Amino acid sequence: MSLSRLTLATGLLLLVFPLAGLAQSPPQPTEGPLPAPSPHAKTLTNSSIIRMVSAGLSDDLILQAIAEQPGQYTTDADSLIGLKDANVSERVITAMMNKGRKRLTQDPASAQQQAPPPISEVSEIGAYYKDRNGAWQPLQTEVVHIKSGGWLKSTATHGIIKQDRNGHLNGRESKLALQAPVEILIYAPPSVDIAEYDFLRFRVHSDNREFRSITGGVFHSTSGAQRDEVEFHPEKAGPRTWRFTVDASVGGGEYGILPPGTGNITNGGKIYTFAITE
Repeated sequence: MSLSRLTLATGLLLLVFPLAGLAQSPPQPTEGPLPAPSPHAKTLTNSSIIRMVSAGLSDDLILQAIAEQPGQYTTDADSLIGLKDANVSERVITAMMNKGRKRLTQDPASAQQQAPPPISEVSEIGAYYKDRNGAWQPLQTEVVHIKSGGWLKSTATHGIIKQDRNGHLNGRESKLALQAPVEILIYAPPSVDIAEYDFLRFRVHSDNREFRSITGGVFHSTSGAQRDEVEFHPEKAGPRTWRFTVDASVGGGEYGILPPGTGNITNGGKIYTFAITE
């Protein structure tokens, strides 16, 4: 083979097969830091919350941590006092307590995609909430101790007599925690109007809940600033049946629906209770 042909053949081989050293060179790193693997979320405890408060973190940041990380909190009476002594706010303490309670309401986005269940599914007197599957579930009932006092104010519409009432429930919290917005349904006894029901926000103490109201519901209250009725707007949904929505504007806390006549033998001093989580 002539020298010119050998040179041409060698050039063609170099074009087709690069040098081994160049082919095996390691890839160059790209600009910027490599993404770090996500660490496992740490389980928060009472001590974790106290340390965050001591470090000067805002309530909003602490609430976000409580919502996003697993938590095992102790919320008996002594622990609550310890948290309060450590300057943990009521808002944060409530979020810690709610973390351990199952949220039973459905996601608002999925709720919009589901048609409401027929009212005929509810056939017993009581108060109900709509769960995450769109089904009506009975609200928890608790014993309430009613003490009436003060002067009889006047005779209201439909013959309802207005009188001061003070209610007391044992225990700091309801076992049922719901996430707003939540739909409530009330199926009333015969000849009972929705205006005779009270929707109440409880005043929470270390081992009990209390409220002050006027007989006859919020429609007849004239001095709500000193009482614990919450305004609600029920709509007629069928015979003896009304529905209303508790939205996020009511805020987190402990709530109850007080039926008429509570405290006498007729309904056994029962109240329907639930919590709204933030």
